[in-house]
Amino acid sequence: MLEHTKKLPIELKFIGPPTNKDKAVAALKSLGFVNVSDSVPWRDLFPEYSDEELPGVCLAGSRVKEGLTQKQLSELTGIPQSHISEMENGKRTIGKKLSKILAKALKVGYKVFL
Repeated sequence: MLEHTKKLPIELKFIGPPTNKDKAVAALKSLGFVNVSDSVPWRDLFPEYSDEELPGVCLAGSRVKEGLTQKQLSELTGIPQSHISEMENGKRTIGKKLSKILAKALKVGYKVFL
């Protein structure tokens, strides 16, 4: 599993016999590497969301992931439920201050809401 560090992860590419690919992947996994060859950029999977909609979608998704209602999140953060609704629906922006409050309650990085 990836650990949070200040160093960015590195990407490795290898050329070799296809018959040894599974062995190489297994060896690298044992050293903490992750095979991302099958990964797809998230924007390719969700083209229906514009950049303006993303903070609200991230807020709603993070809230649901934690199993919270808007009212419960409101009680945790002190942010009015109506404001949370407006943020999720893109009618209210999420500034840095609110982003940090929401991120702490939802156990995510605050930058996902900016």
